[in-house]
This record gives sequence, structure tokens and C-alpha cells, in this order.
Amino acid sequence: MAGPVRVSARVSIPEAELTWRFSRSSGPGGQSVNTSDSRVELLFDVVATTALGPTLKARALDRLAGRLVDGVLVISASEHRSQLRNRDAAQKRLAETLAQAVAAPPKARRPTKATKGSVERRISAKKRRGQTKRLRRSDPD
Repeated sequence: MAGPVRVSARVSIPEAELTWRFSRSSGPGGQSVNTSDSRVELLFDVVATTALGPTLKARALDRLAGRLVDGVLVISASEHRSQLRNRDAAQKRLAETLAQAVAAPPKARRPTKATKGSVERRISAKKRRGQTKRLRRSDPD
């Protein structure tokens, strides 16, 4: 998966802004597990990026504040046995994370008033339940 990482229809991160680190993955893997660097870490500097506009960058920094280390987002992938598949998984995870971070905030809910009929139905249902419970008592009021 070489080339830019596609985050949304308008946003893509150039490959030059991504930094890769590789290390040995834990877990099963056969004879080559101790020699192959299949674990992948993908680093993306959110503060220094030119791929995001000022509004999207501010939104991403705010929403990813808990995951950033000195303004850098780190995505790890070690679920696959091959480095290539882990690279693909890390790129996909980065795209999903950034897409959620730069998404527009949801529309504010416009408060509405309950209709007269719904209020009447609710109150009559409450009265019926109360009447049923009153009839169950051993000493009615």
C-alpha cells in the first residue's frame, strides 16, 4: 500500500509525512519469529503536518489529545505475521483514526415539546397502573 494515505474524499496524507519503525513481534510465528521485524509502528506528526488545514488540524489535536505524544500520533500493528500486512493494517488504522478525528461535529439537537396527546396517554397509563396496584392491596383505601 505505497503512496499517500487516504483519510477522506478531500484529505490524504503524503507518504513523506509518515515515519515507520519496525521491531520484533511477540507471540507465535514459527522459526523466523526471532529474526524478522514484523511489528510495525506508524508515526504521524499531527502538529507539523501540511495535509490538514488549520480547522481540521485544530479539531484533530483536540480530539486526539490523549493519544498524542509531543504532537505525534503512534499507530502499532502486530496482529499479522508479515511486515507488509502489518504495514497495511497500520495505514488503514491511521486513516480510520484521523477520519474520526477530523469529522464534522454532529448537528445540535433542536429541543421539541411533547405533544398534548402523548402527555395525555402517558398520564392515563400511569393512572391505570396505579389503579391496578391499588386493587392488589389487601386493605383498599
